[in-house]
Amino acid sequence: MTESPAQHEPPIYRRIADSLRSQILSGELRDGDRLPGENALMSEYGIARATARQALAVLINEGLAVPRRGSGVYVRLFRPIRRHGSRRLSREQWGQGRAIWDSDTRGRAYTVDEVHIERLASTEDVGRVLDSDEVWVRRRRYSVDGRPVQLAASHFPADLVEGTAITLPDTGPGGVYARLGDLGYSPVHFTEEVRARMPAPNESELLRLPAGNPILIVARTAYTSGGIPVELNEMTMDAAAYVLQYDFDA
Repeated sequence: MTESPAQHEPPIYRRIADSLRSQILSGELRDGDRLPGENALMSEYGIARATARQALAVLINEGLAVPRRGSGVYVRLFRPIRRHGSRRLSREQWGQGRAIWDSDTRGRAYTVDEVHIERLASTEDVGRVLDSDEVWVRRRRYSVDGRPVQLAASHFPADLVEGTAITLPDTGPGGVYARLGDLGYSPVHFTEEVRARMPAPNESELLRLPAGNPILIVARTAYTSGGIPVELNEMTMDAAAYVLQYDFDA
């Protein structure tokens, strides 16, 4: 039995989503533009409200749009940050007083906020990695082009960094790795573990994530030439905002 072309046609909500997606990707609808609302879609396509909601949900789940309560659904386009694992951590970068984030953003505007610094008892996992019962923790949020993209919590052995600029909001040129170098504990080796999961409610709020947007968890440990761990940095990233690049020799 030969099926008619109509039997292969996607459902109407998919066709509406495809049309809106094409407008977004072509630039006809730009970042921050408001998408047609449910009422507008219902009127234009003669569909039920549930169908209009489904069409918008497709774009939200793809990360191309974000709902704003009481306002509507807006285009959410963002040029991903290319995070080059080895280049950003090279001594050439922080050793010359440049911030690691300068390597990531390459001239794009970035800000650091939600900065909290405190001395705490180590959790079991952190204490095991850093071999320290107490740590200084630096928590902050990074935004690029006005969009929050990462939460970071750097842990340092408390006795090692007590009284240094590492415990202050402004760590000076080159950041914490340059300050560790001043103490004679320059990091020369790093390990990173990467995993993905769905965000907790507070993570979604701080990163302003739309529904269905996953996050990346990157745990990086910095070691001295003698193998001493001097930092454990736990980073929470908007997965839609990043490309992680790692280079390897065969």
